[in-house]
Order: sequence, then C-alpha cells, then structure tokens
Amino acid sequence: MEPTENKQKKMLNTSAIHFPRQHLVLAGILTVCLTFMLTLFTSETASAKRQQQILPLNLDPSDIENVDFAVNTRASSTQLTTETQQTNAQANENSDTNWNNRTLFNWQNYTIKSGDSLATLFKRAGLRAGAMYDLIHAQPKAKALTKIFPGRTLSFAIDNKNQLQALRYQKSRLDSIMYTRTAQGFDYQQITRKPDARLAFRSAEIHSSLFEAGTDAGMSANLIMELANIFGWDIDFALDIRKGDRFNLLFEERFLDGEKIGHGKILAAEFVNQGDSFKAVRYTDSNNNAHYYTPEGKSMRKAFLRAPLDFSRISSNFNPRRLHPIHKTVRPHRGTDYAASRGTPVYAAGKGRVVTSAYNRASGNYVVIQHSSNIRTKYLHLTKRKVKKGQKVSQKQLIGTVGSTGYSTAPHLHYEFLLNGVHRNPRTILKKLPKVKSIPQAELARFKIQTQAHLAKLNSFQQSTILALATY
Repeated sequence: MEPTENKQKKMLNTSAIHFPRQHLVLAGILTVCLTFMLTLFTSETASAKRQQQILPLNLDPSDIENVDFAVNTRASSTQLTTETQQTNAQANENSDTNWNNRTLFNWQNYTIKSGDSLATLFKRAGLRAGAMYDLIHAQPKAKALTKIFPGRTLSFAIDNKNQLQALRYQKSRLDSIMYTRTAQGFDYQQITRKPDARLAFRSAEIHSSLFEAGTDAGMSANLIMELANIFGWDIDFALDIRKGDRFNLLFEERFLDGEKIGHGKILAAEFVNQGDSFKAVRYTDSNNNAHYYTPEGKSMRKAFLRAPLDFSRISSNFNPRRLHPIHKTVRPHRGTDYAASRGTPVYAAGKGRVVTSAYNRASGNYVVIQHSSNIRTKYLHLTKRKVKKGQKVSQKQLIGTVGSTGYSTAPHLHYEFLLNGVHRNPRTILKKLPKVKSIPQAELARFKIQTQAHLAKLNSFQQSTILALATY
C-alpha cells in the first residue's frame, strides 16, 4: 500500500509542475476582473439606494390636471429626482413605502351645493374630523377654502390609509388652487390653464336691432355688448341705429381640450352706421396697455360717451317743442329720454366733479356733473344716486340707476348736455368736441406692424363674405 500512495503523490506533483504557464496567468486575470466587477456592482447599488428619495407632489400644472394622477407623478418624478436629490437626502429611508402611499390614492370629486361647508365636504369624503384643521393650520393660504361657492368643485386625493394627500379647489374651467402634502406640511399652488385661441369672423346686416342681428350671426350677448362699447363714443346704439346698418368683426374664440368655452379679445371691427364707416383695431402699447384705435392710430376713446347707459329702446328724442306727458302743455324737452328698466346702471358721460346730487319734486333724484369750465351733464329721475356732491368721477363710472322719480310716467333716464350754459343736442354736439390723444409718433411704426395683420384679415374675411353672398 505504501508504494502505491507514494506513486499517486508523485503523479499529482508531476501534473502541477507540467501545467501550462499561460493557463495559470489567464485564470489569475479572470479572477481579478470578476472580483472588481462584483465590488463595483455592490457599490453602485448602495449609491443608488443612498440617492433614492421621497418626492412631494409639486407637479407641473399640466400633470395635475390629468385625472390619472399616479401615472403622471411617476412620469414626472424622473426629472424631479435628478434635480432635487441633494436637497432631499434626509428623506431616503422607507422611500419605496412612502412613494406608494403618496401616489397610489383615489381622487374624489364633489360639486359644492348651496349650504355646503368645508367641514361638510370633508365628512362626505370620509376623512377624519381633524383632517380639515390639519390642512388649515399647516398652510395659512388654506383659509381661502373657508369661502367656497356653490357650483364649483372640490377634489380630494386620499391614500390607502385614508389620509389626505392633496386637495384641489376648481374655481373655474381655467383657474384652480392645489394643496399638496409634503414632509413639512402642505404646499400651496395656483394653477391657471391657458385655452387655445382661434380666429373667428362674424358679419351681419341690421334689420331691427343690433342684438337680433348679432344673435342671428352666432354672437353671445357679451360679445355684442363689447362691440357696442368699442364704438360707443361714435355711435349712440339706442338712437342712431338704422335698418341697413352692418358690421364686420374679427375676434378670438377660446377652446379648452377641444371644447369651445367662450370668446376672447376683439381684434378688429368695422361698423357702418347711416352710411358712415367706423373702423377699430386693438393695439397693446409698449407698457402693455391695450386700447382700440382707428387704422390711422387715433383713439376710439373720446372725451364723452354718446350715451350714458348701455343701449336700449328710447322713448323720445331731443325736441324743443315736445308736449309734456304730465302737464299736457308744449314745453321744451332739452335732453334725451332713454327708456330702460328700473335699476338699469347710469354712467358718467365723461370725467369731472359732481356739483349736485339731490332730489326735487320735478327732477326726482338727479345728478349734475361739471366736466370742464364750460360743459355740464345732467341725469334725472334716478331711482338711486351712487355719488355725492364734490366727488370726482371718471368716464363710465356708475353714478345712479334708472327710475321714475319726480315728474315721470315710467322708468327712464332724462339726460341733458349743456355747453356754455346752453342745452345742446348730445347726438350732434359731441362731434364738435376735442378728441383725446392718439398714438405717439415714436410708437406709430410699432402700431402699424402690430395692427396691419388684423386689419388685413378683417378685410379678407369681409371680401370672402361679400363674394359668398353674391354667389348665393
């Protein structure tokens, strides 16, 4: 047995001695490489764990608007992680658990009803009684939620532990406020969505009234009033409108998620009244102030309005030999009567100072405004006076409401315009009054560049409409 064991040991030693040297070198190199790669992988894994963090839901407004909040927060988190990894180092522990708690929750939407309070809505959402107080005390701006209005929407984001993670108050289709839970409490964010703007054109001929023509052309009441307000210094829409008058209008329509939600700015317009053409174009100056001007750069705004109230039907015009409706005698009617519903707002025709705000048997409640050394306006038969003697007023400031006080048979406004103490017909005298300033010469080139495109589009649409009507 002994010789055999010695023989086996000798054979092993011989094999080791004669094993190729290059194989041994290669095996050593492979061993070193594997050890290095294993060490590097372990180091990167540890580093990745150290860089992991809890992300608050301070997201881009476009992400917040999406109902599938969890998906969008995860998509946005990649960029946020890279930008904030140094500032959130203390939140690394239990990151996976906290991430799931923050993102995997349900949104509950409630339309606010009359009589609802914030506490009622929190209870309806199934939150504990103290959740509302936690939010209000943690975020001072959350006190705005104590004034909520019916018809608006309140949305709760609640996690699987029935804890409030976010709350959104939808004030309108475009505006909302968001409160989002963070490690420090609740963040506050105002969110404003911008609708898409598309050009639109309307054209109509008046057969009975501006409102009827505008409605038939697919215009809203607000858009019709805005059109009238633009030309309100040149046209009295209660008195001056005639059958055959027409208008052309270039404006913006606003769309949100493909749905029309209203109209935007009027960009350019033309109104033809009794054969006279008036054109207006919107211009935003270098100070970001927007007004309407003629194509030549003269302001549409004048020193006095043609009518001191929004247009409506009229009972009688300026007539110096009018039969008085009460006394049944011929008495001068030195002014204009605007028949309107009781309570209709009455505006100052121009800026000035109130010299009389009183009541007497004939005029009822009335207001007199001194505009300059030689111009006065009077407003009679008001239900209520909204200004006091000595008060300064600006053009189109509310000064009273239509009524039938004094010698009056029905609700209406009696309006007088005096120049140098003499009653003048306000429908004609305004053309002789000085105009307000126009575009400064230094800004005229900028005005032309900004407005020519709108005027060109208005003319183009107008010509297309004329051609279509002629073809039809």
